[in-house]
Amino acid sequence: MDSPLEPASGDARAPRGWDALGGAFRSVRLSPRRGWRRFLGFAGPGALVAVGYMDPGNWATDLVGGSRFGYALLSVVLLSNLMAMLLQTLCVRLGVGSGLDLAQGCREAYPRAAVPLWLLAELAIAATDLAEVLGSAIALKLLFGLPLPWGVALTSLDVLLLLALQGRGIRALEVCIIVLVSVVAGCLGFELLLSRPDLGGVLRGYVPGVHVLQEPGMLYVAIGILGATVMPHNLYLHSSLVHTRAYEPTEPGRREAVRHATLDSVLSLSLAMLVNSALLILAASTFHVAGLTQVAELEDAHRLLAPLLGSAGAATLFAVALLAAGQSATLTGTLSGQIVMTGFLRIRLRPWVRRLATRAVALVPALLVTIAMGERGAGQLLVASQVVLSLQLPFAVFPLLRLTSDAKRMGPLVSPRWMRVAGYGCAVLITALNAYLLATLMLPHK
Repeated sequence: MDSPLEPASGDARAPRGWDALGGAFRSVRLSPRRGWRRFLGFAGPGALVAVGYMDPGNWATDLVGGSRFGYALLSVVLLSNLMAMLLQTLCVRLGVGSGLDLAQGCREAYPRAAVPLWLLAELAIAATDLAEVLGSAIALKLLFGLPLPWGVALTSLDVLLLLALQGRGIRALEVCIIVLVSVVAGCLGFELLLSRPDLGGVLRGYVPGVHVLQEPGMLYVAIGILGATVMPHNLYLHSSLVHTRAYEPTEPGRREAVRHATLDSVLSLSLAMLVNSALLILAASTFHVAGLTQVAELEDAHRLLAPLLGSAGAATLFAVALLAAGQSATLTGTLSGQIVMTGFLRIRLRPWVRRLATRAVALVPALLVTIAMGERGAGQLLVASQVVLSLQLPFAVFPLLRLTSDAKRMGPLVSPRWMRVAGYGCAVLITALNAYLLATLMLPHK
């Protein structure tokens, strides 16, 4: 059996992702014709990545930001997504240029640190799954009145959906995710029409200003939005998913793959930005204008939407969108875990085994907290999961930047200087802001 760190051909940068992706490796054939048909062959991985940018953790921070500060933090949503686009572009370059995904690259560059880095990545994936569990459980309660502990337990049944998709290839998973994302976008779009936001205020909100830095409360929420947006597991995921496309292993073929995969990523993350913007705008135009500036829980938002918007269906659409967001993100979490375990340890589990292992780690704290503390505990645990993600982020971002800056490893697709400067600037900013957020959460409040 070939080692995942040995090229499949004489080219040192041939894709080496078959061990992580299994039968999905180079399984998507591309149209020989140029134009939109060929681009559609590359499209899809961006959607799997984008769902991580609209998970329940993002919902919580966007609702708080919109209800407390109106449209003022839309500029932070925009900046966060621009950073995410840059980092995901680097993931595309790493996967295509080196033939490695991020986990494999870290094992190759830092062999002694492979196990600690794997543990940190697994912790981030478990924290991400915890957010999906809580978000889905809250949605089930809002839709069907299920107690939170029952909803948490029922979320483990999503393994059945994974089993149904398992033998149908990566395209089936991509289509499923795109459908779920479309449900989220459609529901929130309809809610926006009902809320009738101030278009002038929305446009002004996208303009960056020093007001975010001058008010401590606004800065705190802004850091939360930024920390919940850039997801560590997405960096591992995207750098591997590019290997599902059967692009030509030549320099022109690789450059074409980078170009199309980057466009796919930018378009998908633009949709994620619109979803996050819609959540914040909905909170601003519904809660903030009504003087309800302390809406911090998803249940509170659901309860208040119907009377404020004058439509009984508004609250139902909110819950449906939340459930779709949670389920779409949890499917990609399984694939991320598989990629991380294979890349760092060269161990591959069956997807359903991998799903149950990750879900078991998330279910224990979710069940204990929801049984003991109810809705308030679920909200606090949701925030705690985002803090765990912020802690792990530097251990994924800095290796990504170092690997993509290595000309020997990347060849002609080494990151240009402007991209390296922008990337390290984003990494330092994200790390500093996440450290500030963590310190703020840990220090006692006066």
